Amino acid sequence: MSYEKSSSSSDNIPPLREIPGSYGLPFFGAIKDRLDYFYRQGPDEFYKARIKKYNSTVFRVNSPPGPFNAKDSRVVVVLDAASFPILFDTSKVEKKNVFTGTYMPSTHFTGGYRVCSYLDPSEPKHEILKGFILSLLDRVHKELIPTFRSSVSQLFVDLETELSSKGEANFNPISDKMSFDFLFRLFANKSSYDTDVGGDGNKNLDKWLLFQLAPLATLGLKFLPNCLEDLLLHTFPLPSFVVKSGYEKVHDALDEAAGSLLDDAQNKGLTRDEASHNILFFTGFNSYGGYKVVFPALLKYVGTGGVDLHRRLADEIRTVVKEEGGVTLSGLNKMSLTKSVVWEALRIEPPVAFQYGKAKEDLIISSHDASFKIKKGEMLCGYQPIATRDPKVFANPEEFVPDRFLGDGEKLLKYVYWSNGRETDDPTANNKQCPAKNMVVTLAMMMVVEFFLRYDTFSVEVGTLLLGSSVTFKSLTKAT
Repeated sequence: MSYEKSSSSSDNIPPLREIPGSYGLPFFGAIKDRLDYFYRQGPDEFYKARIKKYNSTVFRVNSPPGPFNAKDSRVVVVLDAASFPILFDTSKVEKKNVFTGTYMPSTHFTGGYRVCSYLDPSEPKHEILKGFILSLLDRVHKELIPTFRSSVSQLFVDLETELSSKGEANFNPISDKMSFDFLFRLFANKSSYDTDVGGDGNKNLDKWLLFQLAPLATLGLKFLPNCLEDLLLHTFPLPSFVVKSGYEKVHDALDEAAGSLLDDAQNKGLTRDEASHNILFFTGFNSYGGYKVVFPALLKYVGTGGVDLHRRLADEIRTVVKEEGGVTLSGLNKMSLTKSVVWEALRIEPPVAFQYGKAKEDLIISSHDASFKIKKGEMLCGYQPIATRDPKVFANPEEFVPDRFLGDGEKLLKYVYWSNGRETDDPTANNKQCPAKNMVVTLAMMMVVEFFLRYDTFSVEVGTLLLGSSVTFKSLTKAT
């Protein structure tokens, strides 16, 4: 049997080593690992404890949710900056139906279609759908800044109103509401409030997201015993019919408002119906679901960064905006500290924790210290929050360092993987990198820019939610 060296390996590969770890007894091993992951250790400690136990960042373990929701929960985990990029090489790994991991939600959640995120680039429909989405992004590129500024202005009104009346303001629901309205405006050229969706669009999508991601979640409710939650969330798929009406309400509104986009889809060889469900998945899952994590995480780290960081950001942003005569894309490119802050937030708290891929052939993959044989058909799993905190790449990897990517620090961007690809790469119709990768960075920068055009400093209190961090504003000091 011959093994081909993976693209993540260097010419001088480390010595071969047997992959440590085990899957335990059939069925019971998967249950034990699942309980460890969700309840006894939590995700970070689950992997860190095994790195220490096996003295390896590559090992075998059962991945949640198994064993009922997944055909096979057995994976080889890759947890460092050297081994992780094998997951981006679609000539070596298959990405079919692995978007959410070892299980795939029913297509009843997406109008009966396997949407682009679940397709491997080798499937003919992938290039058509991804190319269509990339063309949409190119079409709305010039509208990003004015549309975002129009939507975010209401966010600040809501924050200030709640802070004034309650003494604190919960950022997450206000941000979610703004994110949904922004995306609807961007792709439908119309406010969601002017449709039958009204102000409930993001709430409908929240339920739709929860029912698909429940096998990977823990609610953390004190009154609900762990054994009961495990039975409810991780044993059987949640039914799509419970959230169908809310999904269809958003779908119908988007389908009607985004008519010109769907006409363009038909010219590219897609049916109108399949295109509309793919637009909604891209808008509701990839984009809205991503911003639910990105914006709170960003404001968490900026908010707790202190007055000195706030002063430096405000000085940079206001100086560039004055020179440019307004907020412009060219101006954003000049804001080096703001960009560094955004990249650092994406590094330390990536919006997607996992990447998966099934080996298309026998491979040899390498960590920093050893190489390992992977057999054709084995599932690889990467947990990003550890891989992008690799201490052999990043100094003080667990700390938020605002200046990390300034100057020569930009060379480290190739180790930032939040988009299912390197930050130095770009999405194409033939790869699996997030099509909105560049839009996410732009909008995250815009969020910071808009804050410091209005405020000199602010203070926040942070916590955790089902998806990402919670942020509560305790004070906002208006710009002088």
